[in-house]
Amino acid sequence: MATKKRDYYEVLGVVRTATGQELKSAFRKLAIQFHPDKNEGDKVSEEKFKECSEAYEVLSDPDKRRKYDQFGHAGMGGHHDFSHMDVADIFSMFDDIFGGAFGGRRGGRGGGGGAVQPQRGFDLETQVDPD
Repeated sequence: MATKKRDYYEVLGVVRTATGQELKSAFRKLAIQFHPDKNEGDKVSEEKFKECSEAYEVLSDPDKRRKYDQFGHAGMGGHHDFSHMDVADIFSMFDDIFGGAFGGRRGGRGGGGGAVQPQRGFDLETQVDPD
C-alpha cells in the first residue's frame, strides 16, 4: 500500500507564494539537517531527505510548480517519486545549491565520501603558433 504524499509546501515549511529564494533557503536548511552524511544509518532522516529533495525538485521548476499547484501530486504523473531511488542518485541534483559542501558528486551507487575528482581534460593546455 502506497503512503499518501505530503503537500510539497508543507514538506519545505513554506507558503504557496514562496519565492524561488525562499524555497532554496528552506530546502537547504532541511537538506543539511537530514543529510545522510550527518545521519548515517538513520532511515527516518534518509526518507525526510528524499521527501524534501522531491519537493524542492518540483517547486523550484516553474513548469512543474505550475502543474503541481493546479493538479497536486496527480499532475506530476508519478515522474518525481524518489522513494525507490538510492540517496547517492539524488546528490547530482544539488551541485548548484551546495557547491560541493558535502564532498561533491559521488561516483557510482552507494557514494562514499572523499574529495571531488577533477574533470578529465580540465587542465589541458596548448600553444598556438601565431603564423
